[in-house]
Amino acid sequence: MKYISTRKKEETNIKTAILKGLADDGGLFMPEYIPQLEAEFLENLPNLSLQEIGFKVAKEFLGESIPNDNLKEIIDEVLNFEIPAVKISGNIYSLELFHGPTMAFKDVGARFMARMMAYFSEGKPMKVIAATSGDTGSAVASGFFNVTGIEVYILYPKGKVSPLQEKQLTTWGGNIKALEIDGTFDDCQALAKQILSDEELNQKFTLTSANSINIARLIPQSFYYFWTFSQLQKLGKPIVFSVPSGNFGNLTAGLFAKKMGLPIHQFIASTNANDVVPNYLETGNYEAKPSKQTISNAMDVGNPSNFERMKSLFNDDVSEFKKEIESYSFSDEETKQTMIKVKNDFNYTLDPHGAVAYLGLEKYSEKSDEDFVGVLLETAHPAKFVEVVEEVLKEKIEIPEKLEAFNKKEKQSVEFPTDFELVKSYLLEEHQ
Repeated sequence: MKYISTRKKEETNIKTAILKGLADDGGLFMPEYIPQLEAEFLENLPNLSLQEIGFKVAKEFLGESIPNDNLKEIIDEVLNFEIPAVKISGNIYSLELFHGPTMAFKDVGARFMARMMAYFSEGKPMKVIAATSGDTGSAVASGFFNVTGIEVYILYPKGKVSPLQEKQLTTWGGNIKALEIDGTFDDCQALAKQILSDEELNQKFTLTSANSINIARLIPQSFYYFWTFSQLQKLGKPIVFSVPSGNFGNLTAGLFAKKMGLPIHQFIASTNANDVVPNYLETGNYEAKPSKQTISNAMDVGNPSNFERMKSLFNDDVSEFKKEIESYSFSDEETKQTMIKVKNDFNYTLDPHGAVAYLGLEKYSEKSDEDFVGVLLETAHPAKFVEVVEEVLKEKIEIPEKLEAFNKKEKQSVEFPTDFELVKSYLLEEHQ
């Protein structure tokens, strides 16, 4: 299968798409078509393991680019933790994506991508550039730590990630470098794209991205939509996914799953005050804005990268978007009240991002008279936002040991203003 830039000026194979991350024309790589899965496979989902599902779906996108035995080994390593659909109440379930090593959903995508890059790079030196609004950086750091020949540079917004997230970004050392940018996530993302497209840097180094810009992050994120169906098909009702959305990689992966044949009834793009996509669906005009800081910080994105992929999937037609996606925006106050309500009523602790997704299901339920199963993507363990969660719920929450271990380590970062030339100079000088 060929992989084609969303801007249509470049096409390549999966190996190059993964190793480059961003196309030379500034676009994002997409498969030339979305592969279709056999009805037999979809009907048999309840009888398959997460690893079997992951292998089958990955194989559709990777073709013969990697031998089956190598791919199976990678999938088994990546998906070595639980992803349970946990009942909160009635027909509402939480898909708990936080049981991996850094306790965030990005463990799935980042671990897969790290192993694919290590396989395809064949040990050649490479620099991986990742902008993060919170969880991407730690998952990427964990996935790539001590991988031979790969150096990772994580750009994160100073003072705009939780203290524990910051520790997870900045305490690795070795081949993981944390760049603390005095700006917003959008500034970090813009810097990352400038680095990846800079001619001088590309001549000197092999550069690639580790954000959901990279197709190797999206492919594995589609796995858990199929896995959810394998757990909930038996309920015999339409399944609606509410996806807490910032850079829209998670939702785009869900759209891949649906276009492969998975009968997802509806997507809800649940956002915080950063509401460019809800506004687009309402008005038909896409207007990027400076990001606003909220308590659901991993979604503080004013110009989501994966919107370009979504436009490609929907032929840049807002009416096509609306057939598949409802999108709502919620305030911090609404988010806090929902965290309190769900804890009091159902004894379930949501993190701020999961609370936004819960709100999306509530709003959709008010508008719809359908009897459906609602699944919210609980993208991170509440302890990753311990200050917010404890303040809102007025109670202590237990910090899992694998998170507490980061608190005991010392932060190592290099501070920069939002200045591309200074960051570029650092990359060049570090390796003279």
